[in-house]
Amino acid sequence: QVHLVESGGGLVQAGGSLRLSCAASGSGFSINAMGWYRQAPGKQREFVARINSGGSTNYRDSVKGRFTISRDSAQNTVYLQMNSLKPEDTAVYYCYVTIGPLDYWGQGTQVTVSS
Repeated sequence: QVHLVESGGGLVQAGGSLRLSCAASGSGFSINAMGWYRQAPGKQREFVARINSGGSTNYRDSVKGRFTISRDSAQNTVYLQMNSLKPEDTAVYYCYVTIGPLDYWGQGTQVTVSS
């Protein structure tokens, strides 16, 4: 019913920037929230950022001031602008959407930050 496609990952040097995109497709749904998690090798998946249907945002402390989450006017695409990237940001980034009681997940996109 809901399909998410992620793009924008890649390899960047420390201090550089990347912009991730996640587009939701389908019909007959209303999105309550959209956001991003990430998972580095050998570590648990962790929350990164979220934006709800009213436009309110939340960020984990380590990315505040560097990352910005946003959505398009149709509220079907979520973006993550990542500036001042650090090696510890290296991970697979997963987008999600919340529709009613359910979460739907994208396929993941690799972000690698070299020192």
